[in-house]
Amino acid sequence: MTTFPARLGRLLAVAALCAAPALALAAQPFVFNGQAFASQKAFVDSGARCSTAQPSALDMMLQAARERSWLAEQRAQGRDPLAAAAATTVPVYFHVITSSSGQGAPTSQQIDAQIAVLNDAFAASGFAFQLMAVTTSANDSWYGCGPGAACESQMKAALRQGGANALNIYANNPSGNLLGWATFPWSYASNPTQDGVVILTASMPGGAAAPYNEGDTGTHEVGHWLGLYHTFQGACRNPGDSVSDTPAERSPAYGCPTNRDSCRAKPGKDPITNFMDYTDDACMNTFSAGQTSRMVQLFQQYRAN
Repeated sequence: MTTFPARLGRLLAVAALCAAPALALAAQPFVFNGQAFASQKAFVDSGARCSTAQPSALDMMLQAARERSWLAEQRAQGRDPLAAAAATTVPVYFHVITSSSGQGAPTSQQIDAQIAVLNDAFAASGFAFQLMAVTTSANDSWYGCGPGAACESQMKAALRQGGANALNIYANNPSGNLLGWATFPWSYASNPTQDGVVILTASMPGGAAAPYNEGDTGTHEVGHWLGLYHTFQGACRNPGDSVSDTPAERSPAYGCPTNRDSCRAKPGKDPITNFMDYTDDACMNTFSAGQTSRMVQLFQQYRAN
């Protein structure tokens, strides 16, 4: 659990970030993981911030229909999955992927700190993460592996543990300066061995991937693993991210742009402190009540069996 001094430090960091003019940030060169970008916006626009496969409007419509049907069926049987759901403990299997020479391994303290970040972020949503095992694999192909490549399938098929409810985290150094990606819960049944979350090792607490090195890449990707879309999904169009209490957002935010309002015809300012946006780790601290309800339902629908 994050201590009060740590929380205070985080709030002060948010204040400092929010004080920086967004236009100034957009004009400054940005170096991430050893690669130079014209600006932080250019880094975000490159797609490296999150490589989780984004659903089409049709995919979202079909998925929403499945969710409504399942919820109606549960309630017809006298059960309400959203009413006072019990706390859920998620077993975590953490897979460290290094180069063949052992380069890129996080410390055990960083792994523990990453689990602590997840527990702090999801505590109000009723999810607790329990580290069950840590594996270490020295494999050059897996170490630089990106999403959708054959090496990803090989890595996950060889290492994944547990059932639908088990969170498998793979920490490596993917090509393309990617921060991470995840699978959605409804994908598990058709492809269980590929289920899980991949994160850049340097994004873990104390890593070198500033300003994304406080562990919230893990938080963001686990949000996807539990069924959340990006807050800017669908831009200003309905249904957005399929959550009613996250204000519409036209495009991903970066830095910590206080009072940003990219969908002026819709109520509310952009949810820049939400874990499912693209802001800096120090700026992220929120899941909405609607997001919590969505995660609870989708865990019970797809991961509790």
